[in-house]
Amino acid sequence: MTSKVEYKGDLRCESTHIRSQQIILTDAPPDNHGRGEAFSPTDLLSTSLATCMLTIMGIAAGEKENLLKGAYAEVTKVMASAPRRVSEIHLKVYLPEQYPVDDRPRLEQAGRNCPVAKSLHPDIMQDIEFYWTLK
Repeated sequence: MTSKVEYKGDLRCESTHIRSQQIILTDAPPDNHGRGEAFSPTDLLSTSLATCMLTIMGIAAGEKENLLKGAYAEVTKVMASAPRRVSEIHLKVYLPEQYPVDDRPRLEQAGRNCPVAKSLHPDIMQDIEFYWTLK
């Protein structure tokens, strides 16, 4: 078992990671009857793409993994209606400029092919931009 998810009422859930006992709260967003005081489930879906990409890029970097410290992604999701679903995920991935230029395409490819990216339905547009500008 990976997690236990408990409905707490008022459109809030508490998810506990079994191994670490870390907790994530989710709320329905304000545009869907919720309070929006925590990540929504669709926020987590979109954020999972970014965390998976950065993790896989760290693995792919191997001995150069330390050079990626401080990298981050900004995540924007776009919702569609009828049916209500995530239709687009936009990521801006910011990476350290000191990372070797000749190895960047390989890392970008590794990120684009992370397990979450490959698990999302093909109808969900993944708009990913890489910026090797962090000092």
